[in-house]
Amino acid sequence: MLQTYNLGPPLNRILILSVFVVASCGLAYELIAGALTSYLLGDSVLQFSTIIGCYLFAMGVGSHFSKYVKEERALTAFVEIELLVGLIGGLSATLLFLVFAWAATPFRSVMYALVFVIGVLVGMEIPLVMRVLNTRQAEFKELVSRVLTFDYLGALAVSLLFPLVLAPHLGLARTGLLFGALNAAVALWTCWSFRHEVIGMAGKLTRAAVVLLVLVVAFAFSDRMTTLAEKGLFGDDTIHAETTPYQRIVVTKWHDDMRLYLNGNLQFSSRDEHRYHEALVHPVLAAMPWAKRVLVLGGGDGLALREILRYPNIEHVTLVDLDPAMTKLFSSAAPLVALNQGSLKNPRATVINADAAQWLESNSEVFDAIIIDFPDPTNFALGKLYSVPMYRLVARHLSENGLAVVQSTSPYFAPNSYWCVDVTLHEAGFHTWPYHAYVPSFGEWGFILAAKHDHYRPPEQYALKMQFLDATSTQLMFLFPPDMQRRQVEPNRLNTQSLVHYFEADWHNVIR
Repeated sequence: MLQTYNLGPPLNRILILSVFVVASCGLAYELIAGALTSYLLGDSVLQFSTIIGCYLFAMGVGSHFSKYVKEERALTAFVEIELLVGLIGGLSATLLFLVFAWAATPFRSVMYALVFVIGVLVGMEIPLVMRVLNTRQAEFKELVSRVLTFDYLGALAVSLLFPLVLAPHLGLARTGLLFGALNAAVALWTCWSFRHEVIGMAGKLTRAAVVLLVLVVAFAFSDRMTTLAEKGLFGDDTIHAETTPYQRIVVTKWHDDMRLYLNGNLQFSSRDEHRYHEALVHPVLAAMPWAKRVLVLGGGDGLALREILRYPNIEHVTLVDLDPAMTKLFSSAAPLVALNQGSLKNPRATVINADAAQWLESNSEVFDAIIIDFPDPTNFALGKLYSVPMYRLVARHLSENGLAVVQSTSPYFAPNSYWCVDVTLHEAGFHTWPYHAYVPSFGEWGFILAAKHDHYRPPEQYALKMQFLDATSTQLMFLFPPDMQRRQVEPNRLNTQSLVHYFEADWHNVIR
């Protein structure tokens, strides 16, 4: 395309090709801010919506400010702006991560301030390039066509590369630094190519080289900076951290306590995870000594699977988890394999990496028990997994006498969310038996057992040896004290996603 498209004289081509790079960088900083804030704060729709709005408004402000740049300084100003965008935008993800880890309170203020500043600078880029080209006798209609074509092409390129290649393989911090270096390289390239026109060319070249060097060094040491931030955020030593296309996975260790965090949210502590997983699995399977086939949705750490495989009557378990990085980690890292007792490699288990809803739609198998162990509904992507249509899909795969169980957040800290899951299951046609257990790392935690029939009774004894459960504790789990009683809430339907709103409001009240 570049060979057939008329870009004009060589120096004009340099400027127009620069538009492709700076457009890519500008969109990248916007995507990084949205993704990072969604990881740390949840509610991706709110985060991306407000960030895009702030960014576009700031770009409008920048476009307005560009008219105050004198004509003879337009090219020089473009170089200076590229250096500022490269430095601020390139370091933005690392800075936001550090702010959240070490002083979470001002995080939103710092984030919006950075988005606004970067937006203003990016908004000045294209008007300045067009003014420079206009002074070089470029025809206006050709000028607009060329600049906007490469502007949109750059945006398309990064919108595809960011989720498919850059974020999963480089991580957000390194991706930001990479694009910052590209901005600095554009400044260096432009400064040298137009060395007879850039005011103070020698100084600009020096500053461009310094900024580029800073960003390259930061790129090389970004893992150390991220580890430092995560130590401040999680408190313990990080033994594994990776960003996948779906989430940020962090495993920490302090003495004998290993912890898993997904997008900054604690998933388990090895000291007390037995309480959670015994409560999740055994009230179902101990009541079904005849069960042979079990489906696990979520649970990529293999801990619920470990408990299921303790039953000799279980012939096969299918585990469906979205993220292959998660199941690979917990089937290969020695300390984590020891924790789940190699359940993910057990010959009675089949691990499938797929979207749970899509897998249910495309599969026709029926199971005696279904264990649903998804992360909390912190955003709309997760909220759909707790919806009426999702539970109707689950019902299609559950035998008439089978039982399902859903981890359902905390009935104490998030009561509206908890009872929303219950009423959603009712809406999908299930009979339900809500229950709860105390897990020290989480506090009071909730589960909801569901079936097509109405004759479930909690187990009065367990054939297997338990660390936590016995007949008395099991009976108590199904009793709710006055401060955890049922709430009048709406079911979680796809078009409203009330559960996500309940969840955000519940936990906002807890941390307020």
